[in-house]
Amino acid sequence: MAATAPLAENKELARRFPEEVATAGDVELIDELCAPDVVDHSPLGEVSGREELKAQIAGIRESFEGFSATVEDVVAEGDTVAMRVALRGRHVGEFLGIEPTGTDVAIDNMVFTRIEDGRIAERWVQPDLLGLMRQVGAVDVPTE
Repeated sequence: MAATAPLAENKELARRFPEEVATAGDVELIDELCAPDVVDHSPLGEVSGREELKAQIAGIRESFEGFSATVEDVVAEGDTVAMRVALRGRHVGEFLGIEPTGTDVAIDNMVFTRIEDGRIAERWVQPDLLGLMRQVGAVDVPTE
C-alpha cells in the first residue's frame, strides 16, 4: 500500500488541477500532476491516461471562452480530496451537441480526487449539467 501524504499536500495537489490546468490552460501540467494511468470519471465519459485527459480539458476550454474553475471549498481525508468548484465561461463552441450560444454560464461542480504516490490517480467530477443546459437554453425546467 502506498504511503499517505499529509492532508495539506494532498489538498494542494488536488487544487492545482482546477487552478493551473483548467483555469490557466496548462494541460501539459497533467504530466506532472497525474499518474500515467489516471482515470477521470464524469458525465462527459470516462477517460483513461494523461493524453485522453489533456484532450478532454482542451475540448472544454475550446467550448467555453474564458473558462475558469475556482475552488470554493476543500476537504480531505486519507488519500481523497473533495472540492466544490465554481465553473464559469462563455459558451462559444459546440458542447454535448449544443451549438454555441455566446451565453455566459456559471455552474457548480463537485470533484473527488484520489491521490496515490504523490500524483492524481483518479477523479470523479460531477458538474451541474442541468444548470448548464438551462443557462444555454437547451432545456426548460419549470421553476414551480
